[in-house]
Amino acid sequence: MNAFELVDLSLHTEELGRFRVPLREGTASAPVTLPEGTVINVGLTFRLGREIDGLTLEETRVRDGTVVSTARTVLGGFRTGGPYEVRLPAERLPVGRAHCGEYEVTSRFTDGTGRELVTLRHRLRLVHQPAPDPGRDPAPAS
Repeated sequence: MNAFELVDLSLHTEELGRFRVPLREGTASAPVTLPEGTVINVGLTFRLGREIDGLTLEETRVRDGTVVSTARTVLGGFRTGGPYEVRLPAERLPVGRAHCGEYEVTSRFTDGTGRELVTLRHRLRLVHQPAPDPGRDPAPAS
């Protein structure tokens, strides 16, 4: 077993459920499509071949060749074994047509010494969510 094995990477939403992100090192696979403004939690499931202190996830989002955000989250120390399941704090995806489009996301896991354990890439597509029509009753009359 490797020092770090990512078993699952998922995006969790209250409204739309769970979106499993295909795990592929190197090139990104087909994008996960979500409406703008969706509140997501990133869920991670992993196993460890050795004890790791200071496990860290650094996630970088790039759109049209420009880095639009970088987030670094220290996950903590873990003993050999697993699987461990971690859910990151909720995050609201950007809102507005200017933010819609495709993002390449690079997820890099390191240990407490900064040694890279694994780097994965996936794509996220934000789509415009039209506002509800204020003149329309969302619930049918009974």
